[in-house]
Amino acid sequence: MTRTPSRPTASTTTPATMPQPASARTAPRMIRKVLVANRGEIACRITRTCRAMGIATVAVYSDADVNARHVREADEAVHIGESAASASYLNIPTLITAAKRTGSDAIHPGYGFLAERAEFAAACRDAGITFIGPSPEVIARMGDKSAARRLMSAAGVRVVPGYDDAVQSDNRLMAAAREIGFPLLVKAVAGGGGKGMRIVERERDLQEALAAARREARSAFSDARLLLERLIREPRHIEFQIFGDAQGHIIHLGERECSIQRRHQKVIEETPSVALTPELREKMGEAAVMVGRRLGYTNAGTVEFILAPDGQFYFLEVNTRLQVEHPVTELVTGLDLVRWQIQVAEGHSLPLMQEQVMFNGHAVEARVYAEDPAQGYLPATGTLALWREPHNVGVRVDAGVSTGDVIPIYYDPMVAKISAHGVDRTEAVRRLERALGQTLLFGVRNNIAFLRRVLLHPEFVAGETNTAFLERHAADLEKTSVDEIELSAQEMAALACALQRNVNDESASLAGWRNNRNRPLIERFSPLEISSGSGYSPRNPPVEVQLLPGAGQTFAATTIDGERAHSVSVRVVERKGPDLTLIADGLRLHLTAMETSAGEWWAQLGEGESIVLRWISPLPEPDVRAKSGDSLAAPMPGQVIALLVTEGQAVRAGDPLVILEAMKMEHTIRAPHDGVVAAIHARPGTQVTASAVLLDVRQEATRKP
Repeated sequence: MTRTPSRPTASTTTPATMPQPASARTAPRMIRKVLVANRGEIACRITRTCRAMGIATVAVYSDADVNARHVREADEAVHIGESAASASYLNIPTLITAAKRTGSDAIHPGYGFLAERAEFAAACRDAGITFIGPSPEVIARMGDKSAARRLMSAAGVRVVPGYDDAVQSDNRLMAAAREIGFPLLVKAVAGGGGKGMRIVERERDLQEALAAARREARSAFSDARLLLERLIREPRHIEFQIFGDAQGHIIHLGERECSIQRRHQKVIEETPSVALTPELREKMGEAAVMVGRRLGYTNAGTVEFILAPDGQFYFLEVNTRLQVEHPVTELVTGLDLVRWQIQVAEGHSLPLMQEQVMFNGHAVEARVYAEDPAQGYLPATGTLALWREPHNVGVRVDAGVSTGDVIPIYYDPMVAKISAHGVDRTEAVRRLERALGQTLLFGVRNNIAFLRRVLLHPEFVAGETNTAFLERHAADLEKTSVDEIELSAQEMAALACALQRNVNDESASLAGWRNNRNRPLIERFSPLEISSGSGYSPRNPPVEVQLLPGAGQTFAATTIDGERAHSVSVRVVERKGPDLTLIADGLRLHLTAMETSAGEWWAQLGEGESIVLRWISPLPEPDVRAKSGDSLAAPMPGQVIALLVTEGQAVRAGDPLVILEAMKMEHTIRAPHDGVVAAIHARPGTQVTASAVLLDVRQEATRKP
């Protein structure tokens, strides 16, 4: 679908017809130095625009981020505290002090952390520092989702039926839930990014959902208030980018569809939405601008709606900040939204009127996360052994990492955003899928292969998306890619790793010396798979690679995978670091393979999926006592925030036992089988490492029915 070149909104007033308040007569000021109160890719992205505008930048960093990419790319950097966000990126006095210390005359909050905290915007104003965002008053009004619902309802904007009163007792919420009906959605009043949000299908599950949502909301936002909304099944998530200036001008920059979500967090976003007709697009655009005008909105914001299957749309919330997915809007409009933010903060009018905004082609963005989609999107930590970005026509990469950087446990696990633009949706999706295939991320489990499967799914290609897409197609999206040539991807990965272990950098001759050249070198690798509760474990049978050198740089290679054996003639054409160029039975192949500091071998064939293997030593393994199957281990580093059982308590399979908080999200550890809690090794408030034993559940002592 190609969007029309210009799409004016009938009800949107233009600069020529708007009243000019007193603030319009104030001369614009010049921002000279910006402190970016954030980290990761958004900090790098803001720095990039500031540099283009001739504005100096100051990065801030915690203990965990001392060598982070956003620190390296800024002109200056200031240490602001310990690794935990509460002691660093959420510390308002420290950030204000850092701005004063460096002579920064403006602060850009990015998104997340303090971006939607009215007290932060107010602290900037009180300190005489320009806050690059809306006013504290607007942030306060929209940061309270209950107040926002009431305001929009009073303005005539349709809201989802629900409960948003101040009374927060369980009894009142339970009564309201019965009136609304099930299923329903529990949401944090001060929430965002899916935190403090729970779907409740049945009344008996509400009590646990309220407790969990309160805990998460209190931890993430220091505000445990909740609201309830009727759950609209399988809607689309549509948002409109709005912009306002101090002169009273409000326009929108089109919509974005963000229906592909997991844990109520967006994963893939695009513009335009294939679901909107020109008439519906105009109505939603008018509603978004009206919301902005009602608020007296300045700077960048997003008005979010849900679009029900029957075509009705409902107000969801206003995000008073720049959105993660803003690159797709920039790709179809050719505008720099951070530049606009800075210009508006300086006091300038918006650069364009509504009818001057041009929309060209289609854009799609995918968020690359350090997580395991096959295990409930479990976040991952570790060192990036290799990060390599694609460089294709129409492709944009917003990354906050480099090779050697660490994904810490303290923050959101997003690594980068990769976006693609095309003349239509088909070209944009095709370019993005190929760009993801050319992206290399070794050392940390990630969702790149999963994203590619989403983009290639027939229903996504057809534009048949909604917020239940990932859940509905979970089985399809777990499938791995097809085998490459005559060797499987797993066998090719093992072959690449074997060659990397045995080929010198200086030449392609075998590095391993032996006195009988007629006997091959043998390397064995075990593919890794997730184990129950404690990371990754070898999978049997292993893959064996036999390498027999021939003339020059050729080898006779045999791979044995279970009962399958395959021989291939291989010539090493070139080796540069982790990259190998081979000719296998006349087919030229490009592979990347390397060993990480964690002792894992990662390999990828061309634009295929990454394969992770463990090298098996030819020496006998030491005799180690087998671990008891009764122990439950932490799947990742984190903090124990709730212990839900006591020693001696009988439990059934699936019962919640421990709640672990890691990377800004709660993770519930459940009983793997019926049994009795024999021992508890972790207490609330303690920090645990990955694979640390939390408790023991003895299977032999099951609960009587």
